[in-house]
Amino acid sequence: MTRPAEGRRSRGRTVIGAVLVAVMLFPLYWMVNASFQTNAQIAARSPSWLPLGGTLAGYRDALAAQGGHLLTSLLVATAATALTLLVAAPAAFGLTLLRVPGGRPLLFVLLIVQLIPGIVLANALYRIFSPLGLLGTPMALILSDSTLSVPFAVLILRAFMVSIPRELIEAAGIDGAGPVRAFLTIVLPVSRNALITAGLFAFLFAWGDFLFATSLNLGAPRWTPITVGLYDFIGAGTNTTSWNAVMATAVLASLPVAALLVIAQRYVAAGLSAGAVKD
Repeated sequence: MTRPAEGRRSRGRTVIGAVLVAVMLFPLYWMVNASFQTNAQIAARSPSWLPLGGTLAGYRDALAAQGGHLLTSLLVATAATALTLLVAAPAAFGLTLLRVPGGRPLLFVLLIVQLIPGIVLANALYRIFSPLGLLGTPMALILSDSTLSVPFAVLILRAFMVSIPRELIEAAGIDGAGPVRAFLTIVLPVSRNALITAGLFAFLFAWGDFLFATSLNLGAPRWTPITVGLYDFIGAGTNTTSWNAVMATAVLASLPVAALLVIAQRYVAAGLSAGAVKD
């Protein structure tokens, strides 16, 4: 008698879960659906639940108006990810396996940095970049995005590296390998999942950044990322009726992130679970 009841409860939970997932994914579906519709279909009283008789005009307009912004975001996010890993990986190695003096206070500082409001960092970086002539350049966005992602990446990588047996580093030292060689030949290969996880989050931070892009770009149209480009696209008076182009831009902006998540999901799951070990 208990098995049929358990089966009904299981089916009930499945149905509830499916409904919740459908509700959460519906905005994404509507975004894609509206991107293939004409503006007349979008503005109609009766919504078109399927893009029947759709058009690619929205994507043509989006690429014409936002293609450069997409490339800028790709450049900034890729460079910020590379810089983040270049800084965070050796830092995590030193804090974890080399017994760097002051390591514990430094970890506490990294935690505190993540609690600082973004607008405070933006104001401070503005004062730093202004005399250096970096405002309105991709380097300003790359460096500012890295200030958010480096502390987070260090914590993720350190959480994984504490599980690496210290004997491996000591054995490499006996064989004549210095810290740099041990880091390159032993630590980095076994930390692949954690590196991919940290890199993915760094890319997501930089790709979705809006605060630094509006504060440090100074309206330079050549280096406007897609977040600001989409905001300007909606705010421009001539484009408020081109909702298919707006939705198409949102779809195009979501594709790189969706592709990375699909490709890296198993590495991310392994990297996050590996960080669950106790220090």
